Amino acid sequence: MQITAIKTHKITIADTDIFPILDTYFVSLPEKSVVAVTSKIIAITEGRIVKVGEVEKETLIQEEAAYYLPSLENKYNINFTIKNNILAPSAGIDESNGDGNYILWPEDPQDAANSIRSYLQKRFGLQEVGVIITDSKTTPLRWGVTGFALSHSGFAALKSYIGEPDLFDRPFQYEKVNVMDSLAASAALVMGEGREQTPLALIEDIPFVVFQDRNPTPEELKTLHISLDEDLYAPFLKSVQWRKGKSSK
Repeated sequence: MQITAIKTHKITIADTDIFPILDTYFVSLPEKSVVAVTSKIIAITEGRIVKVGEVEKETLIQEEAAYYLPSLENKYNINFTIKNNILAPSAGIDESNGDGNYILWPEDPQDAANSIRSYLQKRFGLQEVGVIITDSKTTPLRWGVTGFALSHSGFAALKSYIGEPDLFDRPFQYEKVNVMDSLAASAALVMGEGREQTPLALIEDIPFVVFQDRNPTPEELKTLHISLDEDLYAPFLKSVQWRKGKSSK
């Protein structure tokens, strides 16, 4: 696998469309490649920003989250939240590289991934190209953040081993590889989290990715998520008193 981070100008509120940015920094694309785009620059171009000081961050988090825990319930004064069926701090709201703004997640990350894939496919005359919208989050009992995919398009997000034999012919019962998050984690590592100014990346030489000449279907998207009751970590997740945020309505 080869990942190339792409340096851009500083994306600010002056940028109101993601496609001119893509036009500027992608002059060609190979078949069977995946383009990684940080959620932050999509959100900025969508105007999904709020000036720091205009509203309390905790109020904003409660508006954006489906479920949240009050910030006073942990030593770091950070809200634990669920949004888009993703467990992440602060409903994805971030101040870093925001130039005095809170940056939210894109309005519809899946629509953004679908639109970008379709645009790149047509612009470069490609049959198979993938897109991931990336962000980063923490992992319980680990310091540091790792990348994950808010959405994907153009390839199968999961590879299932269920029913296949292992090295000793024992059939796998539950194992699935999350291809989209694995790609996002690798891309986020290369793109960086600080002043790198590389919110785009090109991922090539990925024969393990099964490309699809289309957007993911609603049924495929449903297979990516586990209900709170069915989740392996349900004993932990259900042991706290979640408050409903406005996006749960």
